[in-house]
Amino acid sequence: MSVLRTKHAESGPGFDNSQHADQGFSHGRVMQPGVDTSHGAILYLEDITVSFDGFKAINKLSLDISVGELRCIIGPNGAGKTTMMDVITGKTRPSSGTAYFGQTMDLTQMTEYAIAHAGIGRKFQRPTVFEQHTVFENLELAMKVDKRVRQTLFARLNSEQRGKIEAILTLIRLNGQEHRLAGLLSHGQKQWLEIGMLLMQEPQLILLDEPVAGMSDAETERTAELLNELRGKHSIVVVEHDMAFVTEIAQGEKVTVLHEGSVLAHGTMQQIQADERVIEVYLGR
Repeated sequence: MSVLRTKHAESGPGFDNSQHADQGFSHGRVMQPGVDTSHGAILYLEDITVSFDGFKAINKLSLDISVGELRCIIGPNGAGKTTMMDVITGKTRPSSGTAYFGQTMDLTQMTEYAIAHAGIGRKFQRPTVFEQHTVFENLELAMKVDKRVRQTLFARLNSEQRGKIEAILTLIRLNGQEHRLAGLLSHGQKQWLEIGMLLMQEPQLILLDEPVAGMSDAETERTAELLNELRGKHSIVVVEHDMAFVTEIAQGEKVTVLHEGSVLAHGTMQQIQADERVIEVYLGR
């Protein structure tokens, strides 16, 4: 049994887990209710393998994400990045291996809905917003409420809910655009709106698939600012090919390089850029 899973047994009378507790606050985070992150990690993947007709899209992949960490995942096309996200969100079942959200939630045994409800939010590369609704209405529709008790599509918001939407509008740089139809937004603004819709769900772990693909330089810069503002408030996994963007948001955090379904390298962006294996298979000279 590996170190990741034996952490479950390292508790109880006589065991000092203060070292692990310190790890949990290494990013200055506060543990969230509902998910057991007492050992400091919010996501564990261990020896995950995914095979499609004999082809291993993921091959014994292991990694863990700390509470509040912003982790960038990079690598060439076909490295297994999207399949890894599919496993985390329940879209794809691994052939073998384990995936845990916190210490107790086995993602391989949960439905996509249950995983989303537990606190994992995913944004795909192509933005999916309600284009015939306003920006404000999109955020309202995404709000984490019990939809079963809503008497109308747009129930009357209380002051706390309205305040939350206004705060998200400011965060995603769309304040002043709240009455505009989402379909009229630029590509970058739609991406920000979808990130805002994710935030309305109050996720603890956010997965972003190439969030700046197709953006202008100015939009890319503002997206980096947005993610840096979210740093520490949520655990974030970013899959991205834009190395300048990754360098901007990594800021001393760990970067993981995937190749042929496995972890090729792991470290700071500076370490990754100097790694001969990464240069050979991905970054080039």
